[in-house]
Amino acid sequence: MLKFQIQSESDIPASQQLFEQIQFEIASGQYSHGHRLPSTRQLAMITGLHRNTISKVYQQLEEAGLVKSVAGSGIYVQAQGYESIADAKFPVVGQNNIVKECIDELLDLGCTLTQIKELFLTEIDWRLRCRELVLVTVPTRDLNAGELMRQQLEHSLSIRVELICLEELSSMLQPNKFGTVITSRYFIKEVLEVVRSKSFRVFPVDIYDYAKELKLIAKLPQQACLGLVSLSEGTLTVAERIVNSQRGDEILVLTAPVSDRYRLKAVIRRAQIIISDPASYGAIEQAIAEAREDLMRIPQIICSENYISEKSINSLKRELDLP
Repeated sequence: MLKFQIQSESDIPASQQLFEQIQFEIASGQYSHGHRLPSTRQLAMITGLHRNTISKVYQQLEEAGLVKSVAGSGIYVQAQGYESIADAKFPVVGQNNIVKECIDELLDLGCTLTQIKELFLTEIDWRLRCRELVLVTVPTRDLNAGELMRQQLEHSLSIRVELICLEELSSMLQPNKFGTVITSRYFIKEVLEVVRSKSFRVFPVDIYDYAKELKLIAKLPQQACLGLVSLSEGTLTVAERIVNSQRGDEILVLTAPVSDRYRLKAVIRRAQIIISDPASYGAIEQAIAEAREDLMRIPQIICSENYISEKSINSLKRELDLP
C-alpha cells in the first residue's frame, strides 16, 4: 500500500498527485468497497496539503464514481459495476446457511418456493449464457492497456477474449444476446454508461498492485536510473507519477512505450534496472541484444508478473464457471 507523498517541486499539481495515488489504491484493490478513507484532517497531516485541497480531491473522486461521501461518517470507497459473488460479505464456510438465509429473505418478501426456484434457475442460466462472448473494453485513448488485459485473460482463463474500444462497444452489444464485459476500475463509470442491456454483465477488475516492484524501487540508491517500458502509455504515465511521488528527484525515471524504438534505446543505454510488462519483455531483450556492443553495462530487466490482480482472475474464473 502506498504511503501518500507529495513532491512539491514536481510540475504535476499536488492535487493531481494525490488523486492519482488514491485512484491507484482503489484500482489495484488495496482499498476495497467500503474502505473508509482518511479524513481531510488526517490526510492533511500526512501530505502537508491544505484541507480544502484534499476536499476538492475527494470531490473529484466522488464525481468519478470511486468514492461516496456519507454525511457525519466519512468518505468510503464505492462499489462499482456488478459485484461478484466472491466479493459478497459472507463467510467462506456455511454456504448452506447462506442459501437458507437468501430463501428465507425471499419468503419474507412474499415469494413462493416455486418462484424462488425459478429466480435461482434464471440467474444461474443467465450467468452461464454470459460466457458466450467475453469482451475487454477500454477507451481508445488507452487501447494498449486493454491489450495487456486481453492477453493476460486469454492466458489465465484459456478462453477467447476480444478487445474492443469503448467508443465502439454499443454497436458490438446490439447484435449479441449475452456476454460479459470486462474493464479496469479506472474506466468502470464510462463503461456502465454504455452497457445498459441486462443481457450483459459488467465485471470490473483490479490491476496488479506492483507491491514487489515498489519495494525494489524504494531500495534503489540515490542517482540511480530506472527505466519503465510498457505497451500502454497510460500505464507509463501513472507508473512514473507514482515512482516520483515515492522517490522524487532521488532517482531518474525514463519511460518508453515499447513501440517507440528511439526512446527504448535511450532507456536501455542509461537505466540500471528496467521494469517491464509481460508484453514488452521480449522486445526489450531483443533491443538489448542488438545494442549489446555499444552498451557500457547490461541493464537488469524486471518483468512484472501480471497486469490484472490474481484475486480478480480467480473471481472471474468462479463467475464464468471455469476450471
